[in-house]
Amino acid sequence: MIDVLQKVAIQGILGSFHHQVALEVFPGLREDAIEECLSFRQLVQGLATQKTQKAVMAIENSIAGAILPNFALIDQNKLHIIGEHYINIEMNLMALKGQSLSDIKEVHSHPMALLQCEEFFRKQPQLKLVESEDTAASAKYIQENKLKNIAAIAGSHAAKLYDLDILSNGINTVKNNQTRFVVLSNSKGAIEKETINKASLKFELEHTQGSLATVLNVMNNCNMNLTKIQSLPNIEIPFQYVFFVDVTFENYTHFEKAKHELEIITSQFKVLGTYKSGNR
Repeated sequence: MIDVLQKVAIQGILGSFHHQVALEVFPGLREDAIEECLSFRQLVQGLATQKTQKAVMAIENSIAGAILPNFALIDQNKLHIIGEHYINIEMNLMALKGQSLSDIKEVHSHPMALLQCEEFFRKQPQLKLVESEDTAASAKYIQENKLKNIAAIAGSHAAKLYDLDILSNGINTVKNNQTRFVVLSNSKGAIEKETINKASLKFELEHTQGSLATVLNVMNNCNMNLTKIQSLPNIEIPFQYVFFVDVTFENYTHFEKAKHELEIITSQFKVLGTYKSGNR
């Protein structure tokens, strides 16, 4: 349960997948405690200026991969990862009540959502696809304007919130589609070390032979399990890279040992967050 005085930021509007995650992470979260953000940049700026105290942010998808700019946003705004949460992404075709698939002429949704349902639409060539800014916003637009013969693709939470009928559920081509979200705070989380088994790290390396291999050896020797590694160019130094890494571990003392060694052999080392691994 989140403190009633705190606000939680989400990317998108009520009914979005971010909203679904916020409700699952913070049970009992009221709508008036949610800050809708039009972009990830707006989301992190709200945290950085303490307009909001918590946020949920999509960080990677099992199909599309990592959302690389979000790693930089977390780092640049000095935010803390205090948790993570995985959800299955299921796309549903929805419209005003009383309609059937044969009544629909247009389908509105975010371009990525439309793309993820490509196989379904290949079998429905009569449907005109219209790109919009957000999945949930498409559902809300249909309800607010009482648009007949038009459907939206969004999550089931959007259908419930905006009182739409689901005409066809699970129309995404790849059924095992998961998105990982991180829970962000503008202050470090007060989590018992005994429950912490995952960390997100950032560091830079000299462009020399074996530098990354040395880092990986340290992690291996300290019983760290590398679950993700991403790199971004350091725009200030040509051909030097910033690495964002996730590791899991069974014993917090193992992490502390690895952290001590990595601080020595890397530059700009930073712990973006330590937290309990989310269930997939």
